Amino acid sequence: MRRGIAASALVASLALTATACGGSDGDSGKSDGPVTITWWDTSNATNEAPTYKALVKQFEAANKDIKVKYVDVPFDQAQNKFDTAAGAKGAPDVLRSEVGWTPAFAKKSYFLPLDGTEALADQAKFQPNLIKQAQYEGKTYGVPLVTDTLALVYNKALFKKAGITEAPKTWDELKADAAKIKAKTKVDGYWGSTQAYYAQTFLYGEGTDTVDASAKKITVGSAAAKKAYGTWLSTFSGKGLHKADTTADAYAHIQDAFVNGKVAAIIQGPWEITNFYKGSAFKDKSNLGIATVPAGSTGKAGAPTGGHNLSVYAGSDQAHQAAALKFVKFMTSAKSQETIALKNSTLPTRDDAYTAQVKADPGIAGYQGVLSAAQPRPALPEYSSLWGPLDTELPKVAGGKESLDKGLSNAELAIAKLVSGFSK
Repeated sequence: MRRGIAASALVASLALTATACGGSDGDSGKSDGPVTITWWDTSNATNEAPTYKALVKQFEAANKDIKVKYVDVPFDQAQNKFDTAAGAKGAPDVLRSEVGWTPAFAKKSYFLPLDGTEALADQAKFQPNLIKQAQYEGKTYGVPLVTDTLALVYNKALFKKAGITEAPKTWDELKADAAKIKAKTKVDGYWGSTQAYYAQTFLYGEGTDTVDASAKKITVGSAAAKKAYGTWLSTFSGKGLHKADTTADAYAHIQDAFVNGKVAAIIQGPWEITNFYKGSAFKDKSNLGIATVPAGSTGKAGAPTGGHNLSVYAGSDQAHQAAALKFVKFMTSAKSQETIALKNSTLPTRDDAYTAQVKADPGIAGYQGVLSAAQPRPALPEYSSLWGPLDTELPKVAGGKESLDKGLSNAELAIAKLVSGFSK
């Protein structure tokens, strides 16, 4: 079947014909055998993949006419690998697509529109903003599998020792709390990241973003953005504030310090919940505090909505696409999402998967409570790539190698090359 097959045609013909041979590199090659589809999973190979592999076996047991070739692809390589494979019509039938990739691949016609298909039969059960984030030009190209956002995670015991009874609600409060924690515990109160994704929360706190997609304008150099990044920069100097780590291993350094009680608070996402619990500071899970990221001068607090969708390749034949749709429906069902949440401590995307057992995990319950502050990304195919220039410039700024104005000016020039037709 050609790329871009109409979804209605798929719904009308869900019989898995044995003669199909589409674009999947996992085709059974037998005239009387089951259809074999390939799934590229981009989850953490150690903490998350075993759960997905077990669900694949459950699916195969319930669908004898479908086999799933499971391939774990490192997240940081998957986007480019899929782009190359899809361009050559050799992509996997199903991709665990980061939410930012979904509109980009939809624009290239690499993903199948899922509206009206079996995969989206339970669309009303999913959180509406997550469905919206899986859309491009009015069509839906992914089914939300897991969601995430950033939160202020903190060590309750260290806060209590410093006489602090609740999480800070503003960045000024956080800096004051960090000083108290340092004075009382000799431990830094906060350690921030120089990565652009984490700095995004400061932009939302000033009511702005890297670009205004609706106005087609680059706003990373605006007065509001400069104020936001100025606040971000201020969190790297002062009593109880850890200096900026601009090394390649900064993420690991920050995470290790937090889970072992060497820093009281960081900004982090729910993908690290299982690793929090492995640290010496959180053997007692109830010691993990989770709060909305501090607000900016506007009084607003916000963090980017992240997560992953399951998307179906538009370049394989009808039989493989029909099998893929059935697989996507199974993997995103309430039962499967509950299993994933319980095993991996990740956040479901449908309300009926937040069972009492799931919410008994303090990490999941905590992050569920901050989802209301999460901001969906605009349906701009290039949006996720805009953090690239900032990831180059922000560490230089935080490390004192260039001024904030110079860093943002450089980022603005680089972003202008990524979003054609946008004004400054």
